[in-house]
Amino acid sequence: MQITELNQECLLHIFSFLHKEDRKSLSRTCQVLCEVFHQPALWSLLCFSSPSELKKDNFLLSPALRSLAICWHSSRVKVCNIEDWLKSSFQRDICSQHQNLVNSFLVEISNRCPNLQSVILSGCGHLADGFIIQVLQKCSNLQTLKLENCARLTDKTLEAVATYGSNLTTFHVDFCRNITQEGINLVRRKCPSLSFSAERSAEMIPDQPENHSNLGRGTRKRFQW
Repeated sequence: MQITELNQECLLHIFSFLHKEDRKSLSRTCQVLCEVFHQPALWSLLCFSSPSELKKDNFLLSPALRSLAICWHSSRVKVCNIEDWLKSSFQRDICSQHQNLVNSFLVEISNRCPNLQSVILSGCGHLADGFIIQVLQKCSNLQTLKLENCARLTDKTLEAVATYGSNLTTFHVDFCRNITQEGINLVRRKCPSLSFSAERSAEMIPDQPENHSNLGRGTRKRFQW
C-alpha cells in the first residue's frame, strides 16, 4: 500500500510527527499530501526557534491554532536588547533584518487565530506592548501568556493583562527590564487568582534614553559588545 492510499485521518497522524520543514517537503510530492499539509487541524501547535523562521512558507495559520511559542536563544538577542541609541551601525544592521518580524507576525495571529490558548515568547527583543495588547484583545480564550527577556515591554502590557486577560490563568513576564514594581503590584492586586511571575524584571536597569546626551563616546562603548 502506498502512503497516498491511507485515509486522511491516518495521513494527519503521520504528518503530526514531522517537523514543519519535513511536512512542507512531503507536501510537494503530490496533490493528496499537499491537501493534508493545508488541513487546519494539523496546525494547532506552532513552535519557532528564531524570528527568521516566521518568514518561511512551511506552516499554516488558522483558527485551529491553540499554542504558539517563539523562543530565541542566541547571542544576537543581546544585540536586540541594547537600547537603540546605544547601538553601533553594525548592530543596527543586524537588528534591521528581523526587528519587525515578531510584531508583524502577532498581528496575523491576532487576526487569524482567535482560539489561541497559549503564547510563549522568549528572547524577542523588539517585541512591543501594542502587539501583545492586540493579542489579548482579540484572543479572548488565551489562558497562558509567558514573556521572557523581552526588553521593550513595559507596564502597558501588565495593564492590558489586568484589563483584557479575564481568562488568563498563567502570566509570566520574567527578565523584562522595563517592567516596574508598580506594574507588578497592579497585576497582583487586580488579578489575585492569576499564577503570576515577574522574576528579576523590576530589579533590572530600565532603558534611559534621556541620558543619551550625557554619555561620552567612551562611556557608550562600554555598553556595547
